Amino acid sequence: MRDSTRFLFSLCLAVLLSGFSLVAQLVAQSKPQATISGTISDPGGAAVGGASIAVREVSASEPAATTISDADGHFSLSLQPGRYRVLVSRESFRVMDQEINLAAGESRQLNWQMSLEPLSLKVLVTSQALPVAAASSPAPADILTRAQIDQRIASSLPDLLVTLPGFSLGRTGPEGGTTALFLDGGNSNYTKVLIDGIPANQPGGLIDFSPFTVDNIEKIEVVHGAQSALYGSDAMAGVIQIFTRRGAPGIPQLTAFAEGGNFSTGHGGAELAGSLGHFNYSGGVSDLETQGQGPNDAFRLRTLSGNFGWRFSDTAHLSFILRDAVSDAGTPGQSLLFPANLTDSIAQHNFNSGMLADFNSGAHWHHQLLTTETYYREHNIDPFFPTSYQYNRVDLSGQSSYIQKTVGVTAGYQYEIENGFLSTTSDGGLSLAQTHARRNNQAGYLDARWQPIGRVTMNAGARVENNATFGTRVIPRAGISYTLRSAQGAWGDTRLHVTYGQGIVEPRFDQAYGTDPCFPGDPHLRAEESRSVHAGIDQKLDSGRWRFSADYFENRFHNIISFLNAPPSAACLAIGAPFGAGAFFNTNLARARGANLSAEGRITRWLTTAANYTYDSTRTLSASSDPLNIDPNYLPGSPLLRRPLHSGSASLNANFWRLNANLSGYFTGKRADYNFPAQVQDAGYARLDLAAAYKMFHGVSIFARIANLANQHYVEVYGYPALGREYRVGIKYTTAHE
Repeated sequence: MRDSTRFLFSLCLAVLLSGFSLVAQLVAQSKPQATISGTISDPGGAAVGGASIAVREVSASEPAATTISDADGHFSLSLQPGRYRVLVSRESFRVMDQEINLAAGESRQLNWQMSLEPLSLKVLVTSQALPVAAASSPAPADILTRAQIDQRIASSLPDLLVTLPGFSLGRTGPEGGTTALFLDGGNSNYTKVLIDGIPANQPGGLIDFSPFTVDNIEKIEVVHGAQSALYGSDAMAGVIQIFTRRGAPGIPQLTAFAEGGNFSTGHGGAELAGSLGHFNYSGGVSDLETQGQGPNDAFRLRTLSGNFGWRFSDTAHLSFILRDAVSDAGTPGQSLLFPANLTDSIAQHNFNSGMLADFNSGAHWHHQLLTTETYYREHNIDPFFPTSYQYNRVDLSGQSSYIQKTVGVTAGYQYEIENGFLSTTSDGGLSLAQTHARRNNQAGYLDARWQPIGRVTMNAGARVENNATFGTRVIPRAGISYTLRSAQGAWGDTRLHVTYGQGIVEPRFDQAYGTDPCFPGDPHLRAEESRSVHAGIDQKLDSGRWRFSADYFENRFHNIISFLNAPPSAACLAIGAPFGAGAFFNTNLARARGANLSAEGRITRWLTTAANYTYDSTRTLSASSDPLNIDPNYLPGSPLLRRPLHSGSASLNANFWRLNANLSGYFTGKRADYNFPAQVQDAGYARLDLAAAYKMFHGVSIFARIANLANQHYVEVYGYPALGREYRVGIKYTTAHE
């Protein structure tokens, strides 16, 4: 009896509670629903259709409602009262994230102005003052994403860049050898290199790519043509901009890897990226060590990088970026011509840092303030001729942009302080002294974009550069992009583009301010200048599965600074003139003319391919008229050094199930080189690389790479043997599951 009473009581209680729950649900459902609606627009105020709007309760993992903005950018959703998180996303745009509280019956109007995502494959940051859609940029450009870098299992930046159209490579031997890149026939100091907007070149444009790895890099942009109207000195032939990874909402992404191979090579590192509320972070460390393939050929490189940001609002951000690389490399010399030098080495330290404030003031005004500092030190350890160089550059710049649907105008100002510490030999080269030189430079610029109709984008700008060495110069540029055809199907979009620009490079510190009595600088040197024309066509086929591009270029280089032999001065004779004597002059005129052709496509769902070819005809047009003072690097009528007439690359990538395999090849034809006191010629070569990665379980993958698969014997610089067949195998763990 007692058990029956308990059972009846429990049953009544359960029914009563269920009834209360049902009543509560009915009461909740009877409350008037809230409504959110609004418009999505781009930075210029144009409607953004096809944007995804997902709304979920703050404590929930699944969306409570979703919708898509229409062609006019409008959207509308009905929701129960509560606290929600709204995410707005669209390809090529940054994700918008906002929390809202909705009361019963409330109607909330939400209008978002989305900004372009700089790390997107379809967005180009470097060609104009503000990011633009890559398809509307007048300047020809190439973009490498993190996915493409991972497919190649690349670790060296120069080996990656040389497979892009227009590049040729000069490296004094294997990893750790001094590495120069030549773009579209320009000298190695004619390409501006930026890391998240921070200049990486030494004053005068020189840059050694040997300490550049691809660790913690998310995207690389290469813009062809003179870009000095926007970036000032060094941007004579083009610009390379490297973007580090950025933290995103969600579970922090940890990546750790380790690899090893022949030549006693070991490479390992880790990266961590994520966000905490308004704070986002990304950081990476790596260490690379190898003994090389010969005596005194060891190389060690340690890299630290970071990108940290704070979001004050959807239109106000503050970022801090740093990248630090320390390397030591043995320098055996031209071991194909002489016995290896067992005592020399080069120690380098590259440090780049910057702070960027990015904010809006109103619907049409966008502002950026950037301060950067770059430090470079190189110490050459040579018992007979030690040298030491140290450079420091501080930039302060600001720009304001007015942006509407069809027009954007940017005005900017930059102030730059450069310091150089140069070594000078004395006592026959047995001791080392150091001199200090300083340059204060400033510039103002205007950059304008006009889109009179949907298919036409026009860009024009000019910069007034005031340099402590060469004075004041006005540098213009202009370009137009026209979509001749916009269509799907077998014959898709057709786009034409033309650009004209002028470039400028300031003299190096040793060229302008060197105090060595045998190799004095000349403070009256003029800037090296260029005039650049690019004209091209982009064509899509088979509903965008295939893309072909052709770009014609013509560059003329004026006032090239040459080093010419000269009689020793009395001061030079007093120390025995152990290494000859000479001086720097502006003498030469040269040109580079050619074409870059490229194609990429998807053969099947899992198989893609890409290829490019460059024809680059270079020639010295005029040089010093004194037969005793002709620089052998610039002989009238001769091609420019280390720039082949023919070069190209091709790749095939298969991504099937858990396996990704990549076969890539690069070839270069014969090219002129220099061996004192005359020009020589390097033979052409072809190289194949093979890489593969297999995803195992729980974020763990194994990978392997074989560089120079056929074990070709070749040189990139006369007398310096390139690395033979190299293999590496490794393992990687990442929390970013796919």
